[in-house]
Amino acid sequence: MRSLWLSAGLLLLATGCATGAPIGGRQFYVERYEPFAPAASTREIPAPQQDSAPTPLVIAPGARDTAVGTAQALLGKSRVVVAGKTWGDDCTSFVRALYEPLGVSLLSEAQPGDNGVTAMWRFASRHGRIFQGGRPLPGDLVFFKETSDRNRDGQENDGLTHIGLVEDVEADGTVLVIHRVARGVVRYRMNLSTPTQLRTAGGKRLNDWLRTEAPGSKPRLTAELFAGFATLLPVESQLAKR
Repeated sequence: MRSLWLSAGLLLLATGCATGAPIGGRQFYVERYEPFAPAASTREIPAPQQDSAPTPLVIAPGARDTAVGTAQALLGKSRVVVAGKTWGDDCTSFVRALYEPLGVSLLSEAQPGDNGVTAMWRFASRHGRIFQGGRPLPGDLVFFKETSDRNRDGQENDGLTHIGLVEDVEADGTVLVIHRVARGVVRYRMNLSTPTQLRTAGGKRLNDWLRTEAPGSKPRLTAELFAGFATLLPVESQLAKR
């Protein structure tokens, strides 16, 4: 039964990434894109799996470099095309385009009612490690919550709504994130040490705007909406030293 649901729901999951938002900056207009699916109900963030050890993935060496290199090649693009295949115009499709060529099926742990981001969170919990602190590595996933009011009730109860890829981490801890927003594939910054600060006194960007201002909702920065990192790909020696 579960396999039938997964097959039928794959298209729905592909549109599950905060459809229409984030729009890619602090801009004050209403995004007109409408999802194929009806408005979602209240969604909780699943607790990371605790009852058993993760089932590690078997992936060829160099996977992290491959994922990051593919993401960098897509920067500035309005469409995600990898190896001749065109992917959907949302954040989950972008991440799938980076991971599926490596043999990683990020939606395979989906449960009924999940959006695409939540399904990927479950996969990471089962096959890798989810963490909020510490220093991520290039190629890790980064999850965000409440980037849009997808169920349109004016409350912050939409759970996980956006996902991107860690490109690198700067010396001051600012994480470079490549992700897909409405205007295309972009690079944002996120500094968890200063979650409400846009720039330093010297003008260096620490965080980018991830949620735009809307009636009853103030704009929010990347670090304010951070939910967790996930590591799935093998950690090779040169990366472990970073």
